[in-house]
Amino acid sequence: MKVLKLATPVLCLAFLGAAFSSTASADEKDRKTTITFSAPVEIPGVHLQGFGILPAGTYIFKILDSQSDRHIVQIFSKDSLTVYATILAIPNYRLKATDKTVMTFRERPAGEPEALRAWFYPGREWGEEFVYPKSRALILAKETHTAVLYTDAPIEPEVAVAIKTPEEPVVVELKRAPVMAVQPTGEEVEIAQVVTAPPPAVLVAQNDAPAALPATASSLPLVALFGMLALAGALTLGFLQKRAL
Repeated sequence: MKVLKLATPVLCLAFLGAAFSSTASADEKDRKTTITFSAPVEIPGVHLQGFGILPAGTYIFKILDSQSDRHIVQIFSKDSLTVYATILAIPNYRLKATDKTVMTFRERPAGEPEALRAWFYPGREWGEEFVYPKSRALILAKETHTAVLYTDAPIEPEVAVAIKTPEEPVVVELKRAPVMAVQPTGEEVEIAQVVTAPPPAVLVAQNDAPAALPATASSLPLVALFGMLALAGALTLGFLQKRAL
C-alpha cells in the first residue's frame, strides 16, 4: 500500500515534466518574439500589398520554416491574426549570444525609414540576415554603405493574401532562390564574403534535433526519471523481501 501511495505523486511528476518539455520545445521551434517599433521600418520579402514599410507599432516575429540553410521568417500583427510578411533569411553567426532579442537595421538618409537587416533570438549565436530584392538591395547598399543580401528570382514582392504554410508555392520558390550580396560599389559577391554561416554541426542540431529547453523546464524530466528509478527499486526490494520470507 505504501508503494502505491508513492507511485501516484511520482507518475504525476513524470507527466508534468513531459508537459513542460513539449511547451518549451514548441516555443523554441518557431522562436516567437514580440517586437515594438517606435518608427516605420522597411522590410524585404513577400508582403501584403501596402506593407513594404511597417508602420510604428507592435509585431510578432516567427520562424515558418528552417529545414535548411534558408530560413523563412514571418511577421504577424500583435494579435497573431494577420501575416504581414514572409521573408527569406540566411543564418548569420555572431561571436556572443545575448539574453535579449536583438534587431539590427540599416540607417537611411534623413526622412527615410530604417531598413530591417537581421533578427537575433535570445540565447542563440546565429540569427536571421534578411534578403532583399536585387533592385532594392542595390539602392540600400549605396545609401547605407554596407553589403546587402539579395535575390534576383522573379518572385512577386506583394501578395493579396497571407502565406500560411511552408508548402505554398511562394515559400518553395523563396527557398530555391539564388542569393548573392551586393557591395556599396555595386560589385556582386558571394554571400560567404558577407555572412558568417553557423558551423555545419550547429545547422544540423538546429534543423534536425529538438531545441534545448530552458533551465526552468529541464530539471523536471530528470526528477521524474529518478523518481521512476526509485519506484522500480522499491518494487524490486519488496519482491526480494517476500522471496526471503
